[in-house]
Amino acid sequence: MVLDRRRGPRLLAGVMLAICVVLVGPSAPDGALLAGAQPAVAARDVVPNRVMTWNICNPCEASDVDKAAEIAAYAPQVIGLQEACVRDVEWIREYLENLHGLAYHVEYGSVLRKWGRCGGTPWSPGAFGQAILSAAPMTDPVTVEYPDGGSEDRGYMAVTTTVDGRSVRVFNTHLAQRRQEAVRAEQARVLAAEVARHDRAILLGDFNAVPEAPELSGIWALATDADPQCRPAPTGSCRTTTDWQSKFDYVFLRGIVPLRHRVHPTSYSDHDLLHADLDLS
Repeated sequence: MVLDRRRGPRLLAGVMLAICVVLVGPSAPDGALLAGAQPAVAARDVVPNRVMTWNICNPCEASDVDKAAEIAAYAPQVIGLQEACVRDVEWIREYLENLHGLAYHVEYGSVLRKWGRCGGTPWSPGAFGQAILSAAPMTDPVTVEYPDGGSEDRGYMAVTTTVDGRSVRVFNTHLAQRRQEAVRAEQARVLAAEVARHDRAILLGDFNAVPEAPELSGIWALATDADPQCRPAPTGSCRTTTDWQSKFDYVFLRGIVPLRHRVHPTSYSDHDLLHADLDLS
């Protein structure tokens, strides 16, 4: 549930934000105008059993205000973002609250500092990696950088938070880029060893591998896809999640029952939004 239900102050803040943008222009680091955004709304609830994963694409031209609007349309309890700059996530979170009435906590799993990715200065570049937004508080956050990231540093993060009224460990990862199968296999092995420690877990992320890829075999041995029809076998039927018509994005579940899932195409990234509603009872 959204923690702060004091609708008046939040509504006022959203209205003032929109007025300021009209009067003095955008202040977001990517120069995003709010003209196309939805108007400020009163506080609303998230869907308490819904989780989402989204590679928000970097570098891409889409504004943070548009990305926030895409997330708000589905109001998940937990969101795992990949290719996320800390600065962009800060703005996305701000827009979710002030324009859409959705308040989230945030934890970062940055494993790279890169000026070309996230701005800043050459001597103080922005942080880049994963992030988790959760409507409920998060505890015990960890960030692990894989021993070999491949062509770019990669890692996973994990937090404990609440989904469907139950405490659960949530992981978020981004495996090595395509055509680096051996690197991804070792990354998946490291990740699987940690996931195996939990009887109940949610694993979100961009795995850069199709379901039948050998490097994902260790993950499939521990968990199932939120789509019951999606399996690594030839008989599996998996919805694609990228502009190049491959399934690279997953909501893997361990000890959790999926209720429904949706893939939402978007013009703001080369990856689609994927969310799932879950039963943790």
